[in-house]
Amino acid sequence: MSQLSLRAAIVDLDGTMVDTVGDFDAALNRMLAELGLGAVDRAFIERTVGKGSEHLIRQTLAAVGADVARHYDAAWAAYQRHYLAINGSASEVYPGVVEGLAALRAAGLRLACLTNKPAAFARPLLAAKGLDGWFEQVFGGDDFPRKKPDPLPLLETCKALGVEPADTVMIGDSSNDAQAGRAAGCAVVLVRYGYNHGEPVEASAPDAVLDRLDGLDWAGWVRRTGGTVSA
Repeated sequence: MSQLSLRAAIVDLDGTMVDTVGDFDAALNRMLAELGLGAVDRAFIERTVGKGSEHLIRQTLAAVGADVARHYDAAWAAYQRHYLAINGSASEVYPGVVEGLAALRAAGLRLACLTNKPAAFARPLLAAKGLDGWFEQVFGGDDFPRKKPDPLPLLETCKALGVEPADTVMIGDSSNDAQAGRAAGCAVVLVRYGYNHGEPVEASAPDAVLDRLDGLDWAGWVRRTGGTVSA
């Protein structure tokens, strides 16, 4: 990396700011029960979330041996209904997130939240957890034609913030975030505690790896020259 001069941070939601496995567990298993299908466990959910609700539902149906084409439409409708009913009730903000967002803001960065979660789920969740006030922009997985790991959502988010991708850091928990960030031309920071399909985040070669969102001197890091940081 050349000399960093960051102006903005784009922050993922599930697995980065909020532990939402409990919400997914409740919504998916209520969906499956409604359809008369078997259940999935949390380990499966942790490996599978992150690529959008459509992918999650298809993989869930396949995991319980259901005919995906036959059940998808009913599953999608049931999932949306159940998720909206429980959204945020079984989830928790990770330690260090509020402090990390405050540090990013104090470092002079403009903030946006970009998630593959549908916007109708993401915005109420941020509000319920008291996180919505940190962000100038919030975009869900259905706000753009393509989702992460495609770079399009990051490029469009940068446009909405009025910044260049080279002046932006993507903060997430998975290879999806890393691939999207790299393809868009952003710096990449990943947290270790999220949902990365069972793989270590270090494998994505981010510019920094954190145990907590407040585990980095953001004001100093945005001026740092080169190198990978592990904190």
